[in-house]
Amino acid sequence: QVQLVESGGGLVQAGGSLRLSCEASGSIFSIYSMGWYRRAPGKQRELVAAVPRGGSITNYADSVKGRFTISRDNTKNTVYLQMNSLKPEDTAVYYCNADVMTSTLDRADDWGQGTQVTVSS
Repeated sequence: QVQLVESGGGLVQAGGSLRLSCEASGSIFSIYSMGWYRRAPGKQRELVAAVPRGGSITNYADSVKGRFTISRDNTKNTVYLQMNSLKPEDTAVYYCNADVMTSTLDRADDWGQGTQVTVSS
C-alpha cells in the first residue's frame, strides 16, 4: 500500500503564491515520475507539471510555464509545486500522482486525495 498526502492548498488573491507538497509513504521500493494534476469545475483533469526521478527534465502545461515550478526530494519521497503569480483560472483541485515500484516489486500509479486551490480576483 502506498499513500500520497498533499498539503498547502488554500485561498489566495490573484498574483499571490502557494506551495503544494505531497509526501509518499508506505511500501515503496522506488518512485519514478511524480507530478501534479488539476481538475477545475466543469473541466477534465489536466497535467500541470511532472518530474522524473532524476529531476533533470520537467514538463509543464503551457498555461503554467514561467509561473509554476515542480521539484522533488527523493530522500523524503516528496514532490513540491511552487505556484507564483496565481490567476483565478488556476482555481482547481490539485492532485499528486506518483509512478511507484512497491516493496513487492509491483508497479503502481498512485494518487493523492486532492487539495483545493482557490484564487480570488
